[in-house]
Amino acid sequence: METNTLAEQTPAQPPNAGGSAPAPPGGPPATNGASASAGPALYCEGLTKIYRGPRPVHALRGVSLTVNPGEFVAIMGPSGSGKSTLLHLLGGIDTPTSGRVVLDGVDLTTLDTAGITKLRRERTGFVFQFFNLVPTLTVHENVDLPFLLGAPAGGYRRERVQNNLRRMGLEGYEDHSPQQLSGGEQQRVAIARALVTRPATVFADEPTGNLDYSTSEEILNLLQSCAHEFQQTIVLVTHEARAAAYADRVLLVRDGLLLEDINLGRREDHSAGPLIARLAELGL
Repeated sequence: METNTLAEQTPAQPPNAGGSAPAPPGGPPATNGASASAGPALYCEGLTKIYRGPRPVHALRGVSLTVNPGEFVAIMGPSGSGKSTLLHLLGGIDTPTSGRVVLDGVDLTTLDTAGITKLRRERTGFVFQFFNLVPTLTVHENVDLPFLLGAPAGGYRRERVQNNLRRMGLEGYEDHSPQQLSGGEQQRVAIARALVTRPATVFADEPTGNLDYSTSEEILNLLQSCAHEFQQTIVLVTHEARAAAYADRVLLVRDGLLLEDINLGRREDHSAGPLIARLAELGL
C-alpha cells in the first residue's frame, strides 16, 4: 500500500503514457479514430470562462492541467469555485471563452457543434448527481440509449447492455422503470449507461451527492475499478473530501483558479485524513 503524499502544484505539461490493460465491461475503451494512447487522455491550456452580463462572472481564470490515461482525478472546491464549469468545459458540454481542451487527442476548439456532440457520444461517458434517467424508458432502454442516439456498438449492442447491467448488479431489473428503483440503483443505471459505449474517459459531476454513506462507497468503488482495473480515465467533481479520497489525484479549485494539485497515489486506504488536513491548511 502506498502512503499518502501531498505534492506541490504542478504545471500542466502533457506527459507520455502507454501500456495496455484488461478490457472493461463490454470490451476495451473505444478509440474510434484519433486516440491519446501515446499521450495524455485529456489536457487543457489557459482555460477561461466568463459569463457575460451587467456584472460579468469570471468562472475560470486561466486553468491548465493534464490527466493521464487510466487516472482517477477528483476536482474539489467550495460552492462557486468553478469546479463544475471546469468539468463541463473538459467534457465538451460547454465552450471556453479562451484557451483550449484536447480530449482523446482531439482539440475541441477545431470542432463544430455536431463534431463535439459526436465525440462526446462516442468517446466519453457522463454521470450526474440527479441521474438524468428517462422516466418513460425501462432500465434496459436507458442503458441502451447511447446506441439509440447513434453511438457505434460494433455489432454487440445487446451484449454490451447486458454486460454492464450485470457488472452494476442490475440483472433482473431490466424491465423496471426508474421510479421503481432506489437512488443507489438509479445511479448504477446511470453509470452502466455511461460505460456502455466503452468510453476512454468518464466525467462524473457529484455522483454521490444524493446518496447515503454506504451507497456512496459502492458508487465510488465502481468508479475506482474502472480506472484501476480497466484503465478508463475518471474525472470526478465533488465537494466531499471523503469522495475525493478515492482518487489518485485531487485538483483544488478556488475562485476560478487551480490552487493545488495533490497526489494521493493508488492505495487501498481511502482515509480522507491527509486530504482534510491539507484543505484546512489552505482554508478550504
